[in-house]
Amino acid sequence: EGTLHVILSSGINAEYGGQADGENSDVYLKPAAVFRDPFRRGNNILVMCETMTHEMKPHPTNYRHQCFENMKKCADEHPWFGIEQEYTMFDFTGRHPYGWPKNGYPGPQGPYYCGVGSDKVKGRKIVEAHYRCCMYAGIKIAGSNAEVMPSQWEYQVGPCEGISMGDHLWVSRWILSRVAEEFNVVVSFDPKPIPGDWNGAGCHTNISTLKMREEGGLSHIITAIEKMSKKHIEHIQSYDPSGGDDNKRRLTGLHETASIDKFNYGVAHRGASVRIPRQVDADGYGYFEDRRPSSNADPYAVTNRIVKTICLDE
Repeated sequence: EGTLHVILSSGINAEYGGQADGENSDVYLKPAAVFRDPFRRGNNILVMCETMTHEMKPHPTNYRHQCFENMKKCADEHPWFGIEQEYTMFDFTGRHPYGWPKNGYPGPQGPYYCGVGSDKVKGRKIVEAHYRCCMYAGIKIAGSNAEVMPSQWEYQVGPCEGISMGDHLWVSRWILSRVAEEFNVVVSFDPKPIPGDWNGAGCHTNISTLKMREEGGLSHIITAIEKMSKKHIEHIQSYDPSGGDDNKRRLTGLHETASIDKFNYGVAHRGASVRIPRQVDADGYGYFEDRRPSSNADPYAVTNRIVKTICLDE
Protein backbone atom coordinates (compact mmCIF):
# COMPACT_ATOMS: atom_id res chain seq x y z
CA GLU A 1 0.00 0.00 0.00
CA GLY A 2 2.86 2.37 0.77
CA THR A 3 4.27 1.79 -2.70
CA LEU A 4 0.99 2.81 -4.33
CA HIS A 5 1.13 6.20 -2.64
CA VAL A 6 4.26 7.16 -4.55
CA ILE A 7 3.03 5.90 -7.95
CA LEU A 8 1.46 8.81 -9.78
CA SER A 9 -1.79 8.46 -11.68
CA SER A 10 -1.27 8.44 -15.43
CA GLY A 11 -3.40 8.33 -18.55
CA ILE A 12 -3.82 6.54 -21.85
CA ASN A 13 -5.33 7.23 -25.25
CA ALA A 14 -8.40 5.05 -24.75
CA GLU A 15 -9.73 5.57 -28.27
CA TYR A 16 -7.54 2.76 -29.58
CA GLY A 17 -8.77 0.38 -26.87
CA GLY A 18 -12.41 1.08 -27.66
CA GLN A 19 -12.92 2.83 -24.32
CA ALA A 20 -13.43 6.38 -25.63
CA ASP A 21 -13.92 8.42 -28.79
CA GLY A 22 -11.38 10.70 -30.42
CA GLU A 23 -12.97 13.90 -29.13
CA ASN A 24 -12.44 12.89 -25.50
CA SER A 25 -9.92 10.11 -25.70
CA ASP A 26 -7.91 10.34 -22.46
CA VAL A 27 -8.70 7.90 -19.66
CA TYR A 28 -6.96 8.15 -16.29
CA LEU A 29 -5.09 5.19 -14.84
CA LYS A 30 -5.40 4.89 -11.06
CA PRO A 31 -2.77 2.57 -9.52
CA ALA A 32 -4.36 -0.24 -7.53
CA ALA A 33 -1.88 -3.12 -7.04
CA VAL A 34 1.85 -3.66 -7.54
CA PHE A 35 3.78 -6.76 -8.60
CA ARG A 36 7.44 -7.40 -9.36
CA ASP A 37 8.25 -7.32 -13.07
CA PRO A 38 9.51 -10.81 -14.08
CA PHE A 39 10.68 -9.60 -17.50
CA ARG A 40 12.77 -6.53 -16.68
CA ARG A 41 13.42 -7.62 -13.08
CA GLY A 42 15.59 -5.48 -10.82
CA ASN A 43 13.58 -2.62 -9.33
CA ASN A 44 10.97 -2.67 -12.09
CA ILE A 45 7.32 -3.29 -11.28
CA LEU A 46 4.00 -4.14 -12.91
CA VAL A 47 1.13 -1.92 -11.81
CA MET A 48 -2.52 -3.00 -12.00
CA CYS A 49 -4.61 0.12 -12.55
CA GLU A 50 -8.25 1.11 -12.46
CA THR A 51 -9.55 3.15 -15.40
CA MET A 52 -11.25 6.47 -14.58
CA THR A 53 -13.10 8.93 -16.81
CA HIS A 54 -12.04 12.56 -17.32
CA GLU A 55 -14.30 13.36 -14.34
CA MET A 56 -12.35 10.86 -12.21
CA LYS A 57 -15.33 8.52 -12.00
CA PRO A 58 -15.00 4.77 -12.62
CA HIS A 59 -14.99 4.02 -16.34
CA PRO A 60 -17.88 1.77 -17.50
CA THR A 61 -15.33 -1.02 -18.10
CA ASN A 62 -13.91 -0.64 -14.57
CA TYR A 63 -15.44 -3.54 -12.65
CA ARG A 64 -12.81 -3.33 -9.93
CA HIS A 65 -14.23 -0.22 -8.28
CA GLN A 66 -17.60 -1.69 -7.31
CA CYS A 67 -15.98 -4.99 -6.39
CA PHE A 68 -13.59 -3.20 -4.03
CA GLU A 69 -16.43 -1.30 -2.36
CA ASN A 70 -18.43 -4.47 -1.78
CA MET A 71 -15.41 -6.40 -0.52
CA LYS A 72 -14.94 -3.70 2.12
CA LYS A 73 -18.56 -4.13 3.23
CA CYS A 74 -18.09 -7.83 3.90
CA ALA A 75 -14.47 -7.71 5.10
CA ASP A 76 -15.46 -9.19 8.48
CA GLU A 77 -16.53 -12.38 6.71
CA HIS A 78 -13.05 -12.79 5.16
CA PRO A 79 -14.15 -14.13 1.75
CA TRP A 80 -11.46 -16.28 0.16
CA PHE A 81 -11.33 -17.22 -3.51
CA GLY A 82 -9.32 -19.62 -5.61
CA ILE A 83 -9.77 -19.51 -9.38
CA GLU A 84 -8.90 -22.24 -11.89
CA GLN A 85 -8.00 -20.45 -15.12
CA GLU A 86 -8.31 -22.59 -18.24
CA TYR A 87 -6.95 -21.47 -21.62
CA THR A 88 -6.02 -22.81 -25.04
CA MET A 89 -2.82 -22.33 -27.03
CA PHE A 90 -2.96 -21.46 -30.72
CA ASP A 91 -0.22 -20.97 -33.30
CA PHE A 92 0.83 -17.44 -34.27
CA THR A 93 -2.23 -17.02 -36.49
CA GLY A 94 -4.56 -17.40 -33.52
CA ARG A 95 -6.68 -19.79 -35.56
CA HIS A 96 -4.99 -23.22 -35.45
CA PRO A 97 -4.59 -24.98 -32.06
CA TYR A 98 -0.92 -25.24 -31.15
CA GLY A 99 0.52 -28.67 -31.93
CA TRP A 100 -2.60 -30.01 -33.66
CA PRO A 101 -2.21 -31.76 -37.03
CA LYS A 102 -2.25 -29.30 -39.91
CA ASN A 103 -4.84 -31.39 -41.72
CA GLY A 104 -7.33 -33.04 -39.40
CA TYR A 105 -7.71 -33.48 -35.66
CA PRO A 106 -5.83 -35.20 -32.84
CA GLY A 107 -7.19 -38.39 -31.31
CA PRO A 108 -10.28 -38.25 -29.06
CA GLN A 109 -10.11 -36.73 -25.60
CA GLY A 110 -8.96 -38.97 -22.79
CA PRO A 111 -5.16 -39.34 -22.65
CA TYR A 112 -4.35 -35.61 -22.55
CA TYR A 113 -5.63 -34.62 -19.11
CA CYS A 114 -2.67 -34.27 -16.73
CA GLY A 115 -0.72 -36.03 -19.46
CA VAL A 116 3.02 -36.36 -19.95
CA GLY A 117 5.02 -36.99 -23.11
CA SER A 118 5.19 -35.15 -26.40
CA ASP A 119 2.40 -37.31 -27.86
CA LYS A 120 0.07 -36.13 -25.08
CA VAL A 121 0.91 -32.50 -24.29
CA LYS A 122 2.05 -29.43 -26.18
CA GLY A 123 3.42 -26.18 -24.81
CA ARG A 124 4.82 -27.24 -21.44
CA LYS A 125 7.76 -24.83 -21.78
CA ILE A 126 5.27 -21.97 -21.89
CA VAL A 127 3.44 -23.34 -18.85
CA GLU A 128 6.64 -23.66 -16.83
CA ALA A 129 7.93 -20.23 -17.84
CA HIS A 130 4.59 -18.67 -16.90
CA TYR A 131 4.63 -20.39 -13.52
CA ARG A 132 8.10 -19.11 -12.70
CA CYS A 133 7.21 -15.60 -13.82
CA CYS A 134 4.14 -15.58 -11.59
CA MET A 135 6.15 -16.75 -8.59
CA TYR A 136 8.72 -14.03 -9.20
CA ALA A 137 5.98 -11.41 -9.54
CA GLY A 138 4.41 -12.40 -6.23
CA ILE A 139 1.21 -13.79 -7.72
CA LYS A 140 -0.38 -16.52 -5.60
CA ILE A 141 -0.19 -19.19 -8.30
CA ALA A 142 -0.86 -22.58 -6.78
CA GLY A 143 -0.70 -25.23 -9.50
CA SER A 144 -1.03 -26.11 -13.17
CA ASN A 145 -2.06 -29.07 -15.30
CA ALA A 146 -2.74 -30.13 -18.86
CA GLU A 147 -6.47 -30.14 -19.56
CA VAL A 148 -8.91 -32.51 -21.29
CA MET A 149 -8.54 -31.05 -24.78
CA PRO A 150 -5.03 -31.17 -26.29
CA SER A 151 -3.22 -27.81 -26.15
CA GLN A 152 -5.60 -26.70 -23.40
CA TRP A 153 -4.12 -25.96 -19.98
CA GLU A 154 -5.14 -24.73 -16.56
CA TYR A 155 -3.44 -22.93 -13.71
CA GLN A 156 -4.79 -22.09 -10.29
CA VAL A 157 -4.47 -18.83 -8.37
CA GLY A 158 -5.33 -18.48 -4.69
CA PRO A 159 -6.40 -18.52 -2.02
CA CYS A 160 -6.78 -14.75 -2.28
CA GLU A 161 -8.92 -12.65 0.04
CA GLY A 162 -11.33 -10.06 -1.29
CA ILE A 163 -10.24 -7.72 -4.08
CA SER A 164 -6.81 -9.33 -4.41
CA MET A 165 -8.34 -12.26 -6.31
CA GLY A 166 -9.09 -10.09 -9.32
CA ASP A 167 -5.75 -8.31 -9.13
CA HIS A 168 -3.75 -11.53 -9.08
CA LEU A 169 -5.73 -13.25 -11.82
CA TRP A 170 -5.70 -10.32 -14.25
CA VAL A 171 -1.94 -9.83 -13.91
CA SER A 172 -1.35 -13.58 -14.25
CA ARG A 173 -3.29 -13.51 -17.54
CA TRP A 174 -1.19 -10.64 -18.82
CA ILE A 175 2.01 -12.47 -17.88
CA LEU A 176 0.77 -15.62 -19.66
CA SER A 177 0.11 -13.80 -22.92
CA ARG A 178 3.46 -12.01 -22.61
CA VAL A 179 5.32 -15.31 -22.06
CA ALA A 180 3.50 -17.01 -24.96
CA GLU A 181 4.56 -14.13 -27.20
CA GLU A 182 8.19 -15.23 -26.71
CA PHE A 183 7.25 -18.62 -28.18
CA ASN A 184 5.22 -17.18 -31.09
CA VAL A 185 2.08 -18.66 -29.54
CA VAL A 186 -1.31 -17.02 -29.00
CA VAL A 187 -3.27 -17.68 -25.80
CA SER A 188 -7.06 -17.86 -26.14
CA PHE A 189 -9.45 -17.44 -23.22
CA ASP A 190 -12.45 -18.27 -25.40
CA PRO A 191 -14.81 -20.58 -23.48
CA LYS A 192 -15.44 -22.85 -26.49
CA PRO A 193 -12.53 -22.36 -28.88
CA ILE A 194 -13.15 -25.55 -30.87
CA PRO A 195 -16.74 -26.55 -31.68
CA GLY A 196 -17.85 -30.14 -31.46
CA ASP A 197 -16.90 -32.95 -29.08
CA TRP A 198 -14.17 -31.01 -27.30
CA ASN A 199 -14.18 -29.57 -23.80
CA GLY A 200 -14.66 -25.86 -23.36
CA ALA A 201 -12.67 -23.64 -21.01
CA GLY A 202 -13.89 -22.29 -17.71
CA CYS A 203 -12.79 -20.23 -14.76
CA HIS A 204 -14.05 -22.40 -11.91
CA THR A 205 -14.23 -20.27 -8.78
CA ASN A 206 -13.73 -21.73 -5.32
CA ILE A 207 -15.31 -19.77 -2.48
CA SER A 208 -15.33 -19.75 1.31
CA THR A 209 -16.02 -17.37 4.17
CA LEU A 210 -14.58 -17.64 7.66
CA LYS A 211 -17.69 -19.41 8.95
CA MET A 212 -17.49 -21.95 6.13
CA ARG A 213 -13.90 -22.76 7.03
CA GLU A 214 -14.70 -23.38 10.69
CA GLU A 215 -16.22 -26.43 12.40
CA GLY A 216 -19.80 -26.91 11.21
CA GLY A 217 -19.17 -24.73 8.16
CA LEU A 218 -21.01 -27.05 5.78
CA SER A 219 -24.35 -25.60 6.87
CA HIS A 220 -23.11 -22.13 5.89
CA ILE A 221 -21.96 -23.53 2.54
CA ILE A 222 -25.43 -24.96 1.86
CA THR A 223 -27.04 -21.65 2.84
CA ALA A 224 -24.78 -19.76 0.43
CA ILE A 225 -25.50 -22.19 -2.42
CA GLU A 226 -29.24 -21.88 -1.85
CA LYS A 227 -28.90 -18.09 -2.07
CA MET A 228 -27.04 -18.51 -5.36
CA SER A 229 -29.76 -20.76 -6.73
CA LYS A 230 -32.20 -17.83 -6.48
CA LYS A 231 -29.84 -15.54 -8.43
CA HIS A 232 -28.83 -17.91 -11.22
CA ILE A 233 -29.66 -15.50 -14.05
CA GLU A 234 -27.80 -12.61 -12.40
CA HIS A 235 -24.73 -14.81 -11.95
CA ILE A 236 -24.79 -16.05 -15.54
CA GLN A 237 -24.96 -12.45 -16.75
CA SER A 238 -21.85 -11.62 -14.69
CA TYR A 239 -19.87 -14.72 -15.62
CA ASP A 240 -18.72 -13.71 -19.09
CA PRO A 241 -18.14 -10.33 -20.76
CA SER A 242 -21.10 -10.84 -23.12
CA GLY A 243 -23.76 -11.19 -20.45
CA GLY A 244 -23.97 -14.97 -20.85
CA ASP A 245 -23.77 -15.27 -24.63
CA ASP A 246 -20.20 -16.62 -24.58
CA ASN A 247 -21.06 -19.21 -21.96
CA LYS A 248 -24.02 -20.50 -23.98
CA ARG A 249 -21.53 -22.30 -26.22
CA ARG A 250 -19.90 -23.96 -23.19
CA LEU A 251 -22.62 -24.60 -20.59
CA THR A 252 -24.55 -27.22 -22.57
CA GLY A 253 -24.88 -30.00 -20.00
CA LEU A 254 -22.09 -31.90 -21.77
CA HIS A 255 -18.32 -32.00 -21.26
CA GLU A 256 -18.45 -31.63 -17.46
CA THR A 257 -20.84 -28.68 -17.46
CA ALA A 258 -24.36 -27.99 -16.28
CA SER A 259 -26.94 -26.49 -18.62
CA ILE A 260 -26.92 -22.71 -18.66
CA ASP A 261 -30.71 -22.78 -18.24
CA LYS A 262 -30.83 -24.48 -14.85
CA PHE A 263 -29.10 -24.45 -11.46
CA ASN A 264 -28.11 -27.56 -9.54
CA TYR A 265 -25.47 -28.61 -7.05
CA GLY A 266 -24.06 -31.80 -5.61
CA VAL A 267 -21.17 -33.47 -3.84
CA ALA A 268 -18.27 -34.31 -6.21
CA HIS A 269 -20.60 -33.58 -9.14
CA ARG A 270 -18.67 -32.03 -12.04
CA GLY A 271 -21.79 -31.84 -14.16
CA ALA A 272 -23.40 -29.45 -11.66
CA SER A 273 -23.50 -25.67 -11.52
CA VAL A 274 -21.90 -25.80 -8.07
CA ARG A 275 -19.80 -28.64 -6.65
CA ILE A 276 -19.14 -29.44 -3.00
CA PRO A 277 -15.83 -31.34 -2.86
CA ARG A 278 -16.00 -34.85 -1.41
CA GLN A 279 -13.51 -34.02 1.35
CA VAL A 280 -15.50 -30.95 2.39
CA ASP A 281 -18.63 -33.05 2.73
CA ALA A 282 -16.71 -35.57 4.84
CA ASP A 283 -15.06 -32.93 7.05
CA GLY A 284 -18.19 -30.82 7.47
CA TYR A 285 -16.46 -27.55 6.59
CA GLY A 286 -14.30 -25.94 3.89
CA TYR A 287 -15.30 -24.38 0.58
CA PHE A 288 -17.40 -24.90 -2.54
CA GLU A 289 -16.80 -24.51 -6.28
CA ASP A 290 -18.89 -22.47 -8.71
CA ARG A 291 -18.27 -24.13 -12.08
CA ARG A 292 -20.24 -21.63 -14.16
CA PRO A 293 -17.78 -18.73 -14.77
CA SER A 294 -16.36 -18.62 -18.30
CA SER A 295 -12.63 -18.66 -19.01
CA ASN A 296 -12.88 -15.08 -20.29
CA ALA A 297 -14.85 -13.85 -17.28
CA ASP A 298 -13.78 -10.70 -15.45
CA PRO A 299 -12.75 -11.93 -11.97
CA TYR A 300 -13.83 -8.63 -10.45
CA ALA A 301 -17.35 -9.12 -11.85
CA VAL A 302 -17.41 -12.76 -10.74
CA THR A 303 -16.25 -12.25 -7.17
CA ASN A 304 -18.37 -9.11 -6.81
CA ARG A 305 -21.51 -10.97 -7.86
CA ILE A 306 -20.70 -13.80 -5.45
CA VAL A 307 -20.30 -11.61 -2.36
CA LYS A 308 -23.37 -9.57 -3.31
CA THR A 309 -25.36 -12.80 -3.24
CA ILE A 310 -23.92 -14.74 -0.32
CA CYS A 311 -22.67 -11.95 1.97
CA LEU A 312 -24.70 -8.81 1.21
CA ASP A 313 -28.02 -10.45 0.21
CA GLU A 314 -28.29 -8.28 -2.91
